[in-house]
Amino acid sequence: MNRDLHSIRRDYQFDDLLEEHAGQDPLTLFDTWLEKAIDACPDDPTAMVLSTLDSKGFPHARVVLLKQRNDAGFSFFTNYDSEKGQQLAQNNQACMTFFWPTLSRQIRVEGTIEKVAQSVSEDYFASRPRGSQLAARTSNQSRVIANREALQQAFDKEEKAFDGRDVPCPENWGGYVLKPTFIEFWQGRPSRLHDRICFTQQDNDWLITRKAP
Repeated sequence: MNRDLHSIRRDYQFDDLLEEHAGQDPLTLFDTWLEKAIDACPDDPTAMVLSTLDSKGFPHARVVLLKQRNDAGFSFFTNYDSEKGQQLAQNNQACMTFFWPTLSRQIRVEGTIEKVAQSVSEDYFASRPRGSQLAARTSNQSRVIANREALQQAFDKEEKAFDGRDVPCPENWGGYVLKPTFIEFWQGRPSRLHDRICFTQQDNDWLITRKAP
């Protein structure tokens, strides 16, 4: 790498995040920010970095898509036998990080994760494009495979097997929901004097604090 990475920077000048604007409910504020991101960021506004821990305590992170935000928490869907699925089976504490550079905003959500009801997974699976349904049945996610051709052949086999029929949801595929215990809202500001408003769950209430940037 011959590029001068030190010189790559920008000054954040979009908005402020004050306590009186944040309100008392972080989930309401999250929904407001997400709606703004969907309108302002055309490319994957629901993308988030999901961070988990393996059995040795090493962190693993990957980008997945948020598919639901309701009273239960924050939901995404995946193969339960994948690396993240195995890690969540061992340690159900995880973190989700959203970043919207166009808005100079970031949200970090920490909490515990559990599987959603099978009926919820089946309903969402039925709404997916057929190609995505077939891919979910085809891929032994996170497993080593010989080459791309082997993956395509497995996909073609599934496509032929379900020709003219609905594709059923695999038993090892479904949703997870993260129940938040901590949410941090980060708003970029000029001169790196960013706003960081944090909500920490205490009993049935949220404690609001501000952190230095």
